[in-house]
Amino acid sequence: MRLGELERRYLSGTFAELCRIESPSGRERACAQRVIAELRAVGVGVEEDDAGPAAGSDCGNLLARIPAAGEGRRSVLLCAHLDTVPLQAPVEPVLRDGFWENANEGILGADNKAAVAVLLALARHIRRTGSPADVELLFTVGEEVSLAGSRELDASRLRSDLGFVFDHASPLGEIVMASPTHFRIEAAFRGLAAHAGIRPQEGRSAILAAARAIAAMRLGRLDEHATANVGTIAGGTAINVVPERCTLLMEARAIPLPGQSENGRAEALVSEIVDRLHEAANAPDCDCDVDVDVRRMFSGYRLAASSAAVRVAEAALRRCGHEPVRISSGGASDANTLIAKGLATVNVANGTERNHEPGERVSVLALEQTLEVALALLDQVAALDAGAAV
Repeated sequence: MRLGELERRYLSGTFAELCRIESPSGRERACAQRVIAELRAVGVGVEEDDAGPAAGSDCGNLLARIPAAGEGRRSVLLCAHLDTVPLQAPVEPVLRDGFWENANEGILGADNKAAVAVLLALARHIRRTGSPADVELLFTVGEEVSLAGSRELDASRLRSDLGFVFDHASPLGEIVMASPTHFRIEAAFRGLAAHAGIRPQEGRSAILAAARAIAAMRLGRLDEHATANVGTIAGGTAINVVPERCTLLMEARAIPLPGQSENGRAEALVSEIVDRLHEAANAPDCDCDVDVDVRRMFSGYRLAASSAAVRVAEAALRRCGHEPVRISSGGASDANTLIAKGLATVNVANGTERNHEPGERVSVLALEQTLEVALALLDQVAALDAGAAV
């Protein structure tokens, strides 16, 4: 379909306004209020859940429903997140050569406000013209902090059996077929303090134990499907004190291999890391205690190409002139948690670029084409009910 001039202007204008509203994870309320106002302006009610406190946010997830023009239609969920990574500078969107960018040296917030603007424009469109399927619009909080908002979502509130997330910063046409399980590992070493110049032999260095552990670990990109990283290290009190305490904060990610459980490979990687931590703590020249806390932040997935959600996504992309490209991603999205909660979901690229970086941008064309794809998804979902091939 071709968008009208008013729809294009609304989409770009709404996107720019959303970007100006600061909404780093934990402070999504102002952005949520704008979304609620835009939906209510076209007669769409919005429910807010109670996920905010558990997700560390001043706001809960938002859920809106728009019924189909006819009866007995299939329901489809479209999802975007309200939060951004922390801001390095105020956001002042400007258009340069057809691309929205931040005039200041910092992120734009296109991750994920490009998708938020698209869903608002879609709501306006189908309220005016009617929708071939029931639509649920989900706006989550805390996505950038290990999918905190969608983790707290009560999935029993959802009526859809197919879902689509627009949250991958890559060219339109790409769909994420596999995403990793993610574990957070915190290790707290405890040794014994001593004067470093007079009685160093009486001390037990927690920093030495941590360093030995790091040196023994496999870190970085381990293979095509797995990564591990030590993100922070903190310890010690002064240069003349053998350090009694040291803490490491780490992560491990692994995409499940075909035929493997969604968490199995990541669990094996975590087990390897934990072994290195204990071996270092028990080394004769360290002799420290270590407490290790392991938390699974989200589960990974690998989609079947034959699944209905994938077939719908690919058919919608082709209808809009984009050849589908199946990719794997080392990152995650709300699709991870929705799939874990039992909703067949596909993460579809939205054409944004350089997310989480100064210089982040998205073209006006990508915004418009993403809206066209979202509308085509509704038609393809309806075609499932009509028994048509997709």
